Amino acid sequence: MLSHDLVWAAIDRLAARNELSASGLAKSAGLDPTSFNKSKRISNDGRPRWPSTESLAKILEATGASVDEFFELLTAGTQAIRSARSVVIPLIGQAQAGDGGYFDDAGYPAGEGWDEISFPGSNSENIMAVEVSGESMMPLYRDGDVLLVDKSAQIRKGDRVVVRTRGGEVLAKLLHRQTAKALELVSLNADHPNRTLAPGEIDWIGRIVWASQ
Repeated sequence: MLSHDLVWAAIDRLAARNELSASGLAKSAGLDPTSFNKSKRISNDGRPRWPSTESLAKILEATGASVDEFFELLTAGTQAIRSARSVVIPLIGQAQAGDGGYFDDAGYPAGEGWDEISFPGSNSENIMAVEVSGESMMPLYRDGDVLLVDKSAQIRKGDRVVVRTRGGEVLAKLLHRQTAKALELVSLNADHPNRTLAPGEIDWIGRIVWASQ
């Protein structure tokens, strides 16, 4: 199955095979040199941005690669993902995540009561999994869905985040704005209120990087 990451990885491999950077590949195909920059692969609202079929056709023509060769590069990416070493990630229920004793002073998983799941290709010690409880995150996340949360990831406006307050609340919301004085969060479920938190109210915040849907 094609995925956003696999397609971009194949473009990067095609560039490397021709001893070019991503921008060099775009330029050689007559495209804007910034067309394949990392920053262009995600739109301003956080959604994946895919390369157009026209741009793919142009880079194939510029490099002399065939469609079959490009699909071989895609396949190489798929095989790399399948062969990636799975790592164990701590898993906790949403309700438990609000209780004391599960996190250290820095907000990282600690203590007893954690379950574990295996996840391929991730080696970040800052990633943990939270299992959704109830319907408060509908329609995006349902009861029983597992969210992978990366506390080290850069957070931008429009990101879906999990926030744990110092009072023990665990919130999954959309980041609307972050300033030195406040964190503004939009609820995923219209039946639940938006929230504005002061920095002193926040225990930790992490970006949702994957959901089991």
